[in-house]
Amino acid sequence: MGRDKALLPWPPSAQGNTFLSAAIRLFFSHVDVVLVVAGKNEAALAPVVYANGASLVVNPDPARGQFSSLRVGLHEVLSRGRDAAMVTLVDRPPVLMKTLETLEAAFEQAMTQRKWAVIPDYQGKHGHPILVGREMMEAFLRAPETSSAREVEHAHPSKIEYIPVDDPLVAVNVDTPEQYATLDSPPQLLPSS
Repeated sequence: MGRDKALLPWPPSAQGNTFLSAAIRLFFSHVDVVLVVAGKNEAALAPVVYANGASLVVNPDPARGQFSSLRVGLHEVLSRGRDAAMVTLVDRPPVLMKTLETLEAAFEQAMTQRKWAVIPDYQGKHGHPILVGREMMEAFLRAPETSSAREVEHAHPSKIEYIPVDDPLVAVNVDTPEQYATLDSPPQLLPSS
């Protein structure tokens, strides 16, 4: 992309809002604590994180990859006494509010069926955010450091509920300026303030 994707304007024509700030506000509509895991981009992300009321957690060795950042964040979640978490990538546009509500309701139901996580599915593509219970968090933390989240998820297929959603943003991956330029950003994508 040539720049920190978390700080891309969202919606693309907006000033002052970013993928990260919009995601923080969206998550705060459903959780009491939002944690953002940063690496070498800590200085760039910190103003956005703190201005939006979230907390910053630093991955001391981001060169180990995305899975190491997930593990750093989950350690912090557990150390704060939480047994569940919503997890997303900060370098993607946030999903629709109705998607988060659908996933949250599905997660509550899944926990009664002894599932460990719910993952959104848009037209056969799995995406984010994922909602994980303590068992899934512990599976991520027990896995070898060289693992990926996908490998851990695929090791426990009977413990995961895939939830169909009508929201292409769950599966959007923005890696180039051209991909970013094609994003559709209707006003309902941003949660109300």
